[in-house]
Amino acid sequence: MMKNPSVKGSVQRQIDNSVSRLLSDLRGLEPPLDLEKVRSRLKLGLEFYSGKDPSHLRQLIHTIKISGHDLIENTQRQLGWIIQKVGLKGLIFWEDNRIMIDKDLHAIKHRWAECHEIGHKLCAWHKHYLLGDSENELSPSCHAKIEAEANYACGQLLFMQDRFVEELMSRPMKLSSLESHTKTFRNSKASTLWRMVEEYKGSHAVVGIVSEHPHHTPEGFDPLDPCRYVIQSDSFRQQFSNLTEVQLFNIVKSYCNHKLGGPLGSQEVELLDDNGESHEFVFESFCYRFNIPGSKTGEKGNQVLTLGIQQQKRSSLTLPVHSGRSTATARLIVP
Repeated sequence: MMKNPSVKGSVQRQIDNSVSRLLSDLRGLEPPLDLEKVRSRLKLGLEFYSGKDPSHLRQLIHTIKISGHDLIENTQRQLGWIIQKVGLKGLIFWEDNRIMIDKDLHAIKHRWAECHEIGHKLCAWHKHYLLGDSENELSPSCHAKIEAEANYACGQLLFMQDRFVEELMSRPMKLSSLESHTKTFRNSKASTLWRMVEEYKGSHAVVGIVSEHPHHTPEGFDPLDPCRYVIQSDSFRQQFSNLTEVQLFNIVKSYCNHKLGGPLGSQEVELLDDNGESHEFVFESFCYRFNIPGSKTGEKGNQVLTLGIQQQKRSSLTLPVHSGRSTATARLIVP
């Protein structure tokens, strides 16, 4: 599971300024953002590779340059392993201003993958880290940091900064509004939920969850790592750091029905903050069906999006947790 890491301080300001300048240079853009115009402005080319084709991977690795020199053998092995095992979906070639995207990636995710690599380009300091080969530069903590920065730049660009905030705050903070935002900005539903939670300017704490269907989990599902993403507003992160993803997933499971596709239910939930004080939230979930890329039988997957928003402070009354298929309103205490 990945929680949304926070990008703050001078780095956030640098990224915000870079995105703002780029959007200003493009002049008069309306959503959805035209990535071809963005690449043209930055003089970036776009190509595709197949992460499932060994011969294509060998050629890709062979032609990548680092500072004008061929990749050293150790880095070749690392890159090949990352692409095949970890699922790397995009690459940026700094020397010849070229982006490559895995063509096997689901079409709806191409936009994010492409813009993520543009995000690296906007973070000029990433060039040193992405092209380095020292143990420190390739460490998981360093990788997570630069990926978070690229994701932040990508989100700010794809959702056009203040334009999305204006749209967000003009509608109720509900999953029904997500559909409208998705159509306007033409981005994936998961990335739209992510931006809704991070850009919400209201006074309430908000949390978003992207997960499997709690009653139709796939083979290999790990109950100790049940969520794909947990997205937290700054307020939620500061107040509810004690909550685990297992607890959040169990909340979702407690009220969701068994339907495949469509609304799965909603429920009032009481969460205890880090100080033991009780807060009322309303959680709601929706299941989206999608075709699994590469499936020869037309197999479909499930993606459940959940939004939880704080309502008001409650007393510390503890009630038992009930699970089942009912979608009727109830209260839970999650210690």
